[in-house]
Amino acid sequence: MVKIKKMKELQPLNQNVLLDWNQPGGEQRTSGGIIIPDTAKEKPQMAKVIATGNIENSEIAAGDMVLFRKFSGTEIEFEGNKYLIMPYSDLLAKIVETERI
Repeated sequence: MVKIKKMKELQPLNQNVLLDWNQPGGEQRTSGGIIIPDTAKEKPQMAKVIATGNIENSEIAAGDMVLFRKFSGTEIEFEGNKYLIMPYSDLLAKIVETERI
């Protein structure tokens, strides 16, 4: 008999976007040797889109990198990973790679 493992995934609802919020960790110190705790570090305003809710004419898709408003969104932890759920309207820009002309 084969057991089927059920998986769970987060699916944002309405006009919300799910972003990957796993940030590189590690202890940081000042040049004087003072340890900077995670709570004192400025959090990045960029993240990778994991999923989008029901957004009409969305300009983003899963896998895109986006820039968002400072202090926006709700931080959550789900199955050992950190995510940020925020309104689509709090996204400021999509980060794209281009060739310089």
